[in-house]
Amino acid sequence: MPDFEKKIPDGDTSERQVCTACGYIAYENPKIVVGTVVVDDGRVLLCRRAIEPRLGFWTLPAGYLELNETTAEGAKREALEEAGADIALDGILAVYNISRIGQVQIIYRGALHTPGISAGTESLEVGFFRWDEIPWDRIAFPSVHWALQAWRELGPRPLAAPFGNPAQDQRGTQRLDAESVAL
Repeated sequence: MPDFEKKIPDGDTSERQVCTACGYIAYENPKIVVGTVVVDDGRVLLCRRAIEPRLGFWTLPAGYLELNETTAEGAKREALEEAGADIALDGILAVYNISRIGQVQIIYRGALHTPGISAGTESLEVGFFRWDEIPWDRIAFPSVHWALQAWRELGPRPLAAPFGNPAQDQRGTQRLDAESVAL
C-alpha cells in the first residue's frame, strides 16, 4: 500500500497528498451538485429529505453529479430519483459556490414534462408549494433559500446570466440562522 505525505508538489502552490513511492498527486476538488427549481402552475416542487444531512427538512430535487453525465442529465436524473418527476429544463437559474463544504451547485429551472410525482427512496414526501406555503423554517440548506429567491425574483421571464451567491456570502461560508429564514 503506497504511503502519502502532505507537501507542496514542484510547480504547485498548495499542499497536496503525494505518494512517496511514485509521486502521484491525489487532488481534492469540489463536488458538483445539480438540481432544479421545478415549477407547475406557479408552485414549486420540494422534497422532504429521508436521509442525512438535514433529515426531515425540505429541499429541491438535487444531488451529486455522476461520472459520464452532463449537468442537465444529472439534474433530470435527480428529479426522477427523488420526486418521481419527469422534467423538462428551461436553462440554468443559478450557480452557487459553497466553499465551506467544497461544492459548486448548478441549479436549473424546469417544469414537469409528464404529470405525476412520487417520493423516491431519498424523500419522505414530495409536493408542490405556492410561495406562501413553502415551509421556510424547515428548508434544509442556504442554497435552497437562494434558489427559491432567484426563482421568485426572475418569475416567468426568460433566463439570462445565472444568479450567484448573495452579496453577504460570496464564498458560501455562512450557515442558516433564524434571521435569514424569515423571508
